[in-house]
Amino acid sequence: MHVAHPLQTYTGTANKNGTKAMNRNLHRHTILPLLLALLLCWGQTAEATRLKDLASVKGVRDNQLVGYGLVVGLDGTGDGNKSPFTSQALVNMLENMGVHVNPQELKVKNVAGVLVTAKLPAFVKTGQKIDINLSSLGDASSLAGGTLIATPLKGLDGKIYAMGQGPVSIGGLEPRRGGDRNTQRNHVTVARIPDGATVEREVPFSLLTKKELSIHLNNPDFTTMSRVVEAVDELLAGPFAKAKDSATVTITVPPEFEGNQIGLLAALENIVITPDNQARIIIDERTGTVVMGENITIDEVAVAHGNLSVQVNPMPGQAPSREENANITARDRENLLVRLESGVTLGEVVRALNSVGVTTRDLIAIFQSMKASGAIKAELQII
Repeated sequence: MHVAHPLQTYTGTANKNGTKAMNRNLHRHTILPLLLALLLCWGQTAEATRLKDLASVKGVRDNQLVGYGLVVGLDGTGDGNKSPFTSQALVNMLENMGVHVNPQELKVKNVAGVLVTAKLPAFVKTGQKIDINLSSLGDASSLAGGTLIATPLKGLDGKIYAMGQGPVSIGGLEPRRGGDRNTQRNHVTVARIPDGATVEREVPFSLLTKKELSIHLNNPDFTTMSRVVEAVDELLAGPFAKAKDSATVTITVPPEFEGNQIGLLAALENIVITPDNQARIIIDERTGTVVMGENITIDEVAVAHGNLSVQVNPMPGQAPSREENANITARDRENLLVRLESGVTLGEVVRALNSVGVTTRDLIAIFQSMKASGAIKAELQII
């Protein structure tokens, strides 16, 4: 099916009165941002993709780390007296250093309590560096210029896997024009320390002892999984792959790859697969965005919606062509009927609606009603 480029002007066919359907410049339509995302891929087949971009290997994953720390050296922008956990943590730190203080007399504004988070990548080794993120927990107004003191980062098992420390960075500070120099444009209560933590413990995982490898599809699909199994068996010249479900395939390590599982995975991840996608319409009502894939068709349905009138009449017995795929007329009159005949794709519907300046909100309402009536043969997902 040929689809006009979203920056082109739509030209309709003649209606019964012999007049031409109106030409509109799509730049004036609020639906243009929708079509920029929609029509660039409309009607195209799925592109072949490497297996490494479609799936992941079981066990090869990041691990989340978290810890509580103190940022010191702030310029009076730290936590106040309403954050007792900061004062308590400061007292505990000083006690461990042999400095005895009275918690009741401790009042500092250059210290802030922060939550420290990090990702521990797969196969990372002891002594390597990882990035860490800091988020203020109290009422500190800024973390600019501070330094994170030694903070243990723990995994879900309660064990310490890394230690974080160093000067924090909150990005490029820029005062507002004509305002107080202390008023910053960016978000100053979160910060980052590149290479701010040193790995102290490794996550035990090895591929060398594996007799069987499991690969998980990021988007489970039976057709895609069937293609993966066929491609793997063709590469390994034998029935080594077995699909457990639409998301997981197990691959028995061939004898020639024993002790070389890394080489096997390197060969597998470069297999080219053409994934199959389910007909789906994604609607984000907060931003007014609609994204649709291919293979979406509709049954015969009639919709009355405001001032819209669209008729899409496929020509039976004729092969689709660039301009004669359907006879479409679109008019801008009050309370007319939108009639769509069976077998027409949503691409033709969107083009016709766009020609009369339908807003994205109207398009969302029409699609929701058509889905409720059972006319659209696709999953309608609202995010």
